[in-house]
Amino acid sequence: MIKVYNFARGARGLRIFWQCEEMGLPYEVKVVPFPFPDDYRARNPAGGVPFLEDDGGVAINESVAIMLYLAQRYGPTPLLPAGDDPAALARVLQMTVLTEATLGGSMNTLMAAHFVAPEGDKRNWSVLGLEERMAHALGYVSDTLGDQPYLAGEAFSLADIAVSTALGIWRGALNGAIPDRLVAYRERLAERPAYQRAQARAAGG
Repeated sequence: MIKVYNFARGARGLRIFWQCEEMGLPYEVKVVPFPFPDDYRARNPAGGVPFLEDDGGVAINESVAIMLYLAQRYGPTPLLPAGDDPAALARVLQMTVLTEATLGGSMNTLMAAHFVAPEGDKRNWSVLGLEERMAHALGYVSDTLGDQPYLAGEAFSLADIAVSTALGIWRGALNGAIPDRLVAYRERLAERPAYQRAQARAAGG
């Protein structure tokens, strides 16, 4: 049985729930408090959430790595295009990884500055630079989407799950602005039944 450890309402764990719902995979949600208790640190020495355990002794961190693992182990799935469509595969992999390598990496520092930094450091040069980086990256995502229904074209994919949840972190934690095209895109994805089921699981339903 797939077990996903996550904070209550944690958006990165929501990615995993959403993917499992889209793929029809049974999974168990384990809510983890913060600070992490000793038994969780023993189970997951790297720390952080989400963290997934699976049959066969699998234990894996990092939300994007978990997404790729699930698609590979329990696929094939339309969420990860096959190798016979290399352009779609490349786009899905690129945009999925971008959500943490570019968007998530920037947001983590911005959230630390916003919530933890001393007042004099909340608007320092690194914060201003990361805000510019976020604006550029979100513009790039919007341009990539263009007039397509999904980031890789006509088919919903891992990239859409990963990007939509990153947009949720940006807006929810930092009240960040996103292009109008991405607002409409995110609202449309939120209508998917699998997303709504995942949200209910994340909220303890």
